[in-house]
Amino acid sequence: MPLPAAMLQRARDFHGTPAPARPAATVVLLRPRDETFEVYVLRRATTMVFGGVYAFPGGGVDANDRPETIKQDWSRRLGVPEAEARAVVGAAARELFEEAGVLLAGPQEQPDRTVGDVSGADWEAERAAVQRRELTMTDLLRKRKLRLRDDLLLPWARWITPEFEPRRFDTWFFVALLPQAQSARDVSGEADRTIWISPAAADGLAMLPPTRVMLNELSAYASIEGVVAASAGRDAAGPVMPRIELTDGGAVLHIP
Repeated sequence: MPLPAAMLQRARDFHGTPAPARPAATVVLLRPRDETFEVYVLRRATTMVFGGVYAFPGGGVDANDRPETIKQDWSRRLGVPEAEARAVVGAAARELFEEAGVLLAGPQEQPDRTVGDVSGADWEAERAAVQRRELTMTDLLRKRKLRLRDDLLLPWARWITPEFEPRRFDTWFFVALLPQAQSARDVSGEADRTIWISPAAADGLAMLPPTRVMLNELSAYASIEGVVAASAGRDAAGPVMPRIELTDGGAVLHIP
């Protein structure tokens, strides 16, 4: 797997104590396409961390990410204490709303439904308020008489940034289906391009190893139903931390 030149240089220059890894969450959004499916990816603006590479909507856990959840086994599935697990789930839902305008929520009295179109001006004002940390997701859902549909977040994997990186993340990857009547769109200002693409067609895009591996794994499934079924057996508690072995001719990436 080719590595960005800047990453390779950071690996060569690293000496000292690794930075702590900040908890984070990423959501791999899927939508049907004929008999198979597509994945939503965005290219980070060059002013951002990991700028210029394609990624999924996501980001760091915030202090206010403490939602009420439907599922009660998040601690077991994610491998951290209950409060930390709920914070990761809350971050996944919030980042998806902030970066793609997709809200995984439904009416409090109708547990099997999801909210419809959330692209109107009133919704956009509240999404921007959440992004600016002027409004929490919990307060937004309460105001709208909605509840988080965390049961729509399917845990898939957990990756920790290599020790040589100055900014490190302990990131949980979730898969989610695009809710009916909603559309993903670039609203965060943190991307310069967004596309829907089949996992197999993403080979030519610049990506970091976790994103590439995620797409490689998804390309093994012919349908969304196959991905959903596979998610039940995925280990999202045990972390994967890539290691780079430097050689005279370059580097070898080891993924446990």
